[in-house]
Amino acid sequence: MSIAQEFKEFALKGNVIDLAVGVIIGAAFSKIVDSVVADLIMPLASMLIGKLDFSNLFLVLGTPPQGTAVTLDALKKAGVPVFAYGNFITVSVNFMILAFIIFLMVKQINRLKRDQTPVPAAAPAAPPATPEDISLLREIRDSLKKSG
Repeated sequence: MSIAQEFKEFALKGNVIDLAVGVIIGAAFSKIVDSVVADLIMPLASMLIGKLDFSNLFLVLGTPPQGTAVTLDALKKAGVPVFAYGNFITVSVNFMILAFIIFLMVKQINRLKRDQTPVPAAAPAAPPATPEDISLLREIRDSLKKSG
């Protein structure tokens, strides 16, 4: 079998296509979660905490050139090293929300699968084993029938 044929078999398997669809949907879903965090959750958190934007929290690790604004974007453009921990907080919040949503989805899917799975019927009970003395008596009877 040629490499091209092997690759074709591999690429057209259901699992590979399912995985590709999952990755594409996951990428789109990630953008939705980013928007939920940036546009809905962070403004509410800022309102509660006091006009705080996590993405602009940073520590300057170098000396900025004179005339450079002390904003994260301006410092990065100027090549000044910055410790942007606010961005990490934002990405962590995005991850937690995404993980929680996926958890809820998997939980719901598992619940639906359980509801649709028919309960297997109980197997009929095996007849109780014949006591040894009865077995011996049957053997004796059968051997008497053969000889008589």
